[in-house]
Amino acid sequence: MNVRRRLIPTAAVTALGLAALTACSADAANTGDIGNTDRFDVVTSFYPMQFLAEQIGGGHVNVTTLTQPGQEPHDLEISARQTAQLQEADAIVYLKNLQPTVDEAVAQSEVATKVDAAGLTSLREHGTEAGGHADEHAEEHSEDDGHGHEEGGLDPHVWLDPVKYAEIAEGVGKAFEKADPDHAADYRKNTAALVKKLGALDTEFTDGLRNTDSKVFITTHSAFGYLAERYGLTEEAISGLDPQSEPSAARVKELDGIAEADKVTTVFYETLVSDKTAKTIARDANLRTDVLDPIEGITDKSRGDDYIQVMQANLKALQTALGAK
Repeated sequence: MNVRRRLIPTAAVTALGLAALTACSADAANTGDIGNTDRFDVVTSFYPMQFLAEQIGGGHVNVTTLTQPGQEPHDLEISARQTAQLQEADAIVYLKNLQPTVDEAVAQSEVATKVDAAGLTSLREHGTEAGGHADEHAEEHSEDDGHGHEEGGLDPHVWLDPVKYAEIAEGVGKAFEKADPDHAADYRKNTAALVKKLGALDTEFTDGLRNTDSKVFITTHSAFGYLAERYGLTEEAISGLDPQSEPSAARVKELDGIAEADKVTTVFYETLVSDKTAKTIARDANLRTDVLDPIEGITDKSRGDDYIQVMQANLKALQTALGAK
């Protein structure tokens, strides 16, 4: 749909050339032809935004994503080609503060329709603990800097809460309607259908996690805080919001105590981050390990072909780990 060409400032071109030297492999994430299609061209930052754009846009959109399947989104470096595609898009859908290089490139883009998913719902601060126990412990240890429940900043992992994800979907749908009014009716219909699917998914989680032996689960990093809060659980993360950070010895010792006190059976890890620490903690505490997928990308290792299917697989993993009745 977008046939215009924009000029990139000279300074930006120089910066992009340097970026390309370190991020040329990222070009593989973009296979779509942006700027020369007769459809509404949408560039998305990573899979959860891609899923929304495809579900809402249907046959009217040409969707390209910046993050390859299997690539850790937090580590993405934008290449020159990808930044050029951002300039040629009809719309950009991204999640601010998750991928700094994406935020910078979007800020430089002249595209009129920039949809920031973080601005379509409310965000919360999550540290290594989130959910049911977190508020209690925050009060108990408000003056104890060594307890391990440090503030992690605003948590961007909102797509793992189906209710918040539905709020984002509604905002994306409205943005598409405004930017491409010729197909507004279809976007509205598709958005309603997606919101209904997410509502059904929310019901599955609510019913499936209502009666469990334990309400506490351990993960490699704080990706599931919104999910824990939504369904009355407590996420205890080995590290904070940064999936690459290493836990302190005090945090590891604390997790051992939590596992015993709260009938924890499983330490969850994710496929895009090393499972070494999770397996070490599980072995020392005589616990099992399993995958809880933050759905930052769909690969051949994913337990499903799309967001809905992988979330349902996550539900089954949680039910097993928590002793659902």
